[in-house]
Amino acid sequence: MLTRKIHGLLVDVSLFTEPLGFVRVLEWIFSIFAFATCGGYKGATTILVSCQGAINKTATAVFAYPFRLNTALFSAPNPTRCNNTWTDTYLVGDFSSSAQFFVAVAVLAFLYCIAALVLYVGYMHVYRSNSKIPLIDFVVTIIGAFLWLVSTSAWAKALTDIKISTGLSIVPEIAACQLPGSTCLFASVTSMGGLNVSVVFGLLNMILWGGNAWFVYKETTLHNPPNTASQHPGIYPTPSGI
Repeated sequence: MLTRKIHGLLVDVSLFTEPLGFVRVLEWIFSIFAFATCGGYKGATTILVSCQGAINKTATAVFAYPFRLNTALFSAPNPTRCNNTWTDTYLVGDFSSSAQFFVAVAVLAFLYCIAALVLYVGYMHVYRSNSKIPLIDFVVTIIGAFLWLVSTSAWAKALTDIKISTGLSIVPEIAACQLPGSTCLFASVTSMGGLNVSVVFGLLNMILWGGNAWFVYKETTLHNPPNTASQHPGIYPTPSGI
């Protein structure tokens, strides 16, 4: 066992080379990437508008996490708002619940991994001497894997809808573009590659937490029942003297 003494605390650094500790480190790192790639996104969708007093002017709607698209307002194509024919236009959809659920799971996983690693490294003797702690760790790991599955699935579905709501299909939904003498063309939308990566990290976290459940299970009394059977010396009949 490789140990280091830090501020009077005996730290077992060999845990980082064992599956139990190593996978927790990976979970900690991947949870950071999951909430960073989702929560840090900011983008915009742009259309080209030709109307009264404007030719090929841009109208842009900016959106970001938590993706309440119904609050993202398109800017007016020109100062006269197409001779006052341009009305306030918003994107469609509110995907904040799925996005916030995904980020919340990632943040909770991040915090739990920190707590678990501190326990593994500094207090492994307590972890293995108290049968309840590994069992709690096992239950939390199973729940974590399930939450990653549910939140990633919900976020992946929401991301698909976000792409539709900010893509080519928005043009027919803009009332000002349907007026006589007005035309609108879809121009561009910010790349969502980072959001695609967040879904991948969500799936990887689900796999890591599901796989790590086995290593945590091996630390519980469910896998290694305590040996409570007492050993009794054999009783033999006393030989009778002759």
